[in-house]
Amino acid sequence: MLSVGLAGKPNSGKSTFFKAATLVEVDIANYPFTTIDANHGVSYVRAPCPCRELGIKEGCGRCKDGQRFIAIELIDVAGLVPDAHLGKGLGNEFLDALRVAEAVIHVLDASGGTDSEGNPVGLGNHDPVSDVKFLEYEISMWLNGILKRNWDKLMRNYKGVGGKPEQVLIEQMAGAGVSDSQVRRAVTEMKKDLGGWKDEDLLRFAMLLRAYSKPMILAANKMDIAPAENVKKLLELKEELVIPVSGAAEIALRMAEKAGLIKYKPGDADFEVVGQLNKAQTAGLEKIRALMKQYGGTGVQQCINRAVFELLDYIVLYPVEDEGKFTDKKGVILPDAFLMKRGSTARDLAFRVHSDIGESFLFAIDAKTKMRLGEKHELKDGDVIKIVSTK
Repeated sequence: MLSVGLAGKPNSGKSTFFKAATLVEVDIANYPFTTIDANHGVSYVRAPCPCRELGIKEGCGRCKDGQRFIAIELIDVAGLVPDAHLGKGLGNEFLDALRVAEAVIHVLDASGGTDSEGNPVGLGNHDPVSDVKFLEYEISMWLNGILKRNWDKLMRNYKGVGGKPEQVLIEQMAGAGVSDSQVRRAVTEMKKDLGGWKDEDLLRFAMLLRAYSKPMILAANKMDIAPAENVKKLLELKEELVIPVSGAAEIALRMAEKAGLIKYKPGDADFEVVGQLNKAQTAGLEKIRALMKQYGGTGVQQCINRAVFELLDYIVLYPVEDEGKFTDKKGVILPDAFLMKRGSTARDLAFRVHSDIGESFLFAIDAKTKMRLGEKHELKDGDVIKIVSTK
């Protein structure tokens, strides 16, 4: 399952975001290091279901009002403080927990109510812009430390056998959550012979690895209490992807929906009241509605979706066994939805369904057009595909 990490300084609202996205009960408190061990939960990306495009009037039964929710893993890690890569705070545990994350949602305290180490200082007394770059730096320095382990010995071996530079680096970065292709991409970007690298080259390489292996989106959290100027300054950052967020508002909506008081799907820009509300509930929900109108929603689902579909460039594919009825053998309409990298081929999808089907792949059929597709045909987002194999 695809994994996305939630990271940031202590007391920035990571655990609130995590609960809002997963409905998993976690400790939430107004002091640093409430989270000690990483929390793991299932969240979802949201995508349009093809059932309506296919003319299935009764719906597929696997979506909600034409929206499909596909599971991912969300990891809420311990708070990070400056110099975490040197072991300060809970730095080592934090960085280890992020190894499996393909992307990172950096949760910022947009309210300016906590200092760089997560201590409460009162609303507006800390500039959240100053917190933007430190997470990138800490992860880069962590990767740099891994690179420098036994570096002299590695270079002697590299020069002695005349091996490929990327192979030496791939072996060194094994287990750090960096793929072989990401190492090769960074090596190409360096444009300098590995044998001549100095400390500044290693750091630049680590920064490239961070950018390729842990791309980030900024969740400007606590927007419901943040000074407007703080949110404005964060949104004006040209080099960052920033989304205003209120994890607390999302939790309130999810709880109200669960209690049958409102009709709401994560990622909606508004909600519909369907139950009896008291005055306090009405006032609270109307305050949330005003916030949602201003920013287009609570931001929680938007962060997850943009991390998966924009930063990581995943698409959604729907394998079926009957291309005429869009069903599996049991007659279930659009039974599965797979997240796969853009550029995936028909054969890649066959392997994703089952290794035996990938090995015995013959061809595929586009269920929408009924066209036959070869093994190297590049699939598009929302494709409904039948795989034909000898198995």
